[in-house]
Amino acid sequence: MANLCTQLILHKRIRTTEAKAKEMRRYIEPLITRAKEGTTHAHREVFKFIRNKQAIKELFGEIANKVADRPGGYTRVIKLPPRFGDAAKMAMIELVDYSEAPTERRRGRQDREKRVRGSKEAQAKASGEQKQAAATA
Repeated sequence: MANLCTQLILHKRIRTTEAKAKEMRRYIEPLITRAKEGTTHAHREVFKFIRNKQAIKELFGEIANKVADRPGGYTRVIKLPPRFGDAAKMAMIELVDYSEAPTERRRGRQDREKRVRGSKEAQAKASGEQKQAAATA
């Protein structure tokens, strides 16, 4: 769990199994709350669990400042399709204040639907024009 929490702090979003993501919330949320205090004692308490100096610096610097006014709920778990190899339930856990948009996969699907729908409409319009031309000729 310590390694997953470290990677979440460094990357702001990670993909893991659903069970690990849900369990990781129990570890990371209190750490972020501790980081908001910003005291030396809080540094030492967090360093007991997360042994990466770069992650500690990121947590007490940028992340703590960004979530300073948030009373809790620093993470979000998004369910993903099952993993191909063993069909394990997958999820993405991310820091709430760092999410720019929904998942990339969803955005790609919407773009494709627009393209396909647009091409079908264009084909229908073209075939309609051909039928009119044939009827008038």
